[in-house]
Amino acid sequence: MRQKKWLMLVACVALLAACGGRGNMKMDNNEYPVMTVGTQGSETQTTYPASIKGVQDVEIRPKVSGFITKLCVQEGQVVKAGQLLFVIDNTTYQATVRQAQAALNSAKVQLNTTKLTFDNSKKLFERNVIGSYELQTAQNAYESARAAVAQAQASLSSAKDMLGFCFVKSPANGIVGSLPYKVGALVSAQSMEPLTTISNAATIEVYFSVNEKDVLNMSKQAGGTHAAISDYPEVKLKLADGTMYKHTGKVVKMSGVISQATGAVSLIARFPNPEHLLKSGASGTIIVPRVSTNSLVIPQSATTEIQDKVFVYKLGPENRVKYTEITVDPQNDGNNYVVTSGLKAGDKIVTRGLTTLTDTMKIVPLTEEEYLKKVSDAAKLGKNQTSAKGFIDMMKKK
Repeated sequence: MRQKKWLMLVACVALLAACGGRGNMKMDNNEYPVMTVGTQGSETQTTYPASIKGVQDVEIRPKVSGFITKLCVQEGQVVKAGQLLFVIDNTTYQATVRQAQAALNSAKVQLNTTKLTFDNSKKLFERNVIGSYELQTAQNAYESARAAVAQAQASLSSAKDMLGFCFVKSPANGIVGSLPYKVGALVSAQSMEPLTTISNAATIEVYFSVNEKDVLNMSKQAGGTHAAISDYPEVKLKLADGTMYKHTGKVVKMSGVISQATGAVSLIARFPNPEHLLKSGASGTIIVPRVSTNSLVIPQSATTEIQDKVFVYKLGPENRVKYTEITVDPQNDGNNYVVTSGLKAGDKIVTRGLTTLTDTMKIVPLTEEEYLKKVSDAAKLGKNQTSAKGFIDMMKKK
């Protein structure tokens, strides 16, 4: 009795499996989805390593020697032109100013004395009391005293300048860089490192290089270098941490000389930097978008690569596939290729199951919709069969 019950259950399960599979199509091994290659709009991007610099990076170096007595700023501080940055010990230079002032006062006194002598000599000469020699001697002394005053004035001006150099001020608006010297450090004009660097980072310049061929193509298409720069698309900047900078930039300059070392031309793009996020000396990646309205675009999944060469299986006469090499634009979005040669609009290529294909193999082409429907039907059949097996296993336990 138990055996009969078991046989009836097996028969029911078999019937259920058969019913579940009724109407499903079994996929043949030679059925493959194909697509027709057509033209469409595409957007790719080209990336270039880049270095970031402020529009104006000014190295601050001392013009006098001495010990730093005061630091007036901090690293990263925003400063204005003329703002005090450092104070260098000025005791010696103050003494020099006082000495030069005293020398000037003395020279002026001497000038006044020689002037009185010269004026008196002229009157005596007119009365024939003295000769021309005495008059010329008095005049020479007067002229020498005038020269001494001029020299003393120059010395005083120079001494004041040297004293002023002890108060190091910012020559431009910007952000303070590193401060390698602290209070008490001895600095001079011959110091290896600058006191700091003031970077005007309100606008940032990003430098990147483009190969000679691309520059020639741009110039020819635009009708000249200046037109090529004007027509250059807005560029994006990827930061060192992989995030995208939220402001776009514009290419404003192109080097007029091709580097003999690299064969590339340097371009400069300017980016606004209101948040002061970009720092001079940083690195990043320039992204140049490239938009085309008439491209042959195919999915990367429909290709195979061997030794840096790209191949597709193109459908030929009698539904036989041809293993065909194509060339693609090296810049892509990670999902699709823009075909530059090897295919034309209207060609058909296999999109899936490439690993099971061989050259000249005859296939049954399916549309993508037909293929997906067969995959779905096969999945349902497998699910039903799994459910039947589970039912049998459950009954075995009873």
